[in-house]
Amino acid sequence: MDRRNTTSTMASNYSDLLDPPGTPQPGDLIEIFRPAYQHWALYLGDGYIINLTPVDECQAAAISSVKSVFSRKAVVRMQLLKEVVGDDSYRVNNKYDDNHTPLPVDDIIQRSQVLIGQEVSYDLLGSNCEHFVTLLRYGEGVSEQATRAIGAISLMTAAASAFSVLGLINTRSRNRPF
Repeated sequence: MDRRNTTSTMASNYSDLLDPPGTPQPGDLIEIFRPAYQHWALYLGDGYIINLTPVDECQAAAISSVKSVFSRKAVVRMQLLKEVVGDDSYRVNNKYDDNHTPLPVDDIIQRSQVLIGQEVSYDLLGSNCEHFVTLLRYGEGVSEQATRAIGAISLMTAAASAFSVLGLINTRSRNRPF
């Protein structure tokens, strides 16, 4: 057996142990599974992420609060990934890489660090945590979660309108004198 191949294979296996699949790398999008929604963060490195948290809550409460979804303002915070995740699960999810080109990692990190501690507007459908981290990674805010919610709202609105029209027609037909 060729000694160089053995060394190369051992080095490859060793690097897999140091960097197993799914281990966040700087600039990666992190999807955190909350009981009622997904929270998004961006991995900075050394166990830290950047994410949005509500302005009016203490840091610990903001981590798991559903209230964060309905807040109008948010603070950009750098926190330990393990503290933000808590008992929830998470995964690296760079799902937009097929349609959007990530910015260079150094640019992503630099843009992120400038925002730490700043208060920003928050809107569930137009400027949420997923929009925030995709803006940092790709230079464009994207949120599949918001798109699905807008679609559901549109469907409910259309259904409500249809039922309203049907109710109006039914009421008119009952009020006919013949």
